[in-house]
Amino acid sequence: MEVNWTKVYTTSSPVKAEMAKGLLRENQIEAVELNKRDSCYGNFGSIEVYCHAENVINALEILKKLDHE
Repeated sequence: MEVNWTKVYTTSSPVKAEMAKGLLRENQIEAVELNKRDSCYGNFGSIEVYCHAENVINALEILKKLDHE
């Protein structure tokens, strides 16, 4: 991963991770995910969503909506 990416969201749900990325992209914030789930036992681990450091404050504000849904 490039330098200056910051984690803005963590979940165990692949669906929630995709929703988070989608919300950020709708707001013109580039986002990527890092899947740390165990490949043998899919229920263990997490998926982290990252964005560029300069977008962190906006991203966190946007993702507050996701947690309230």
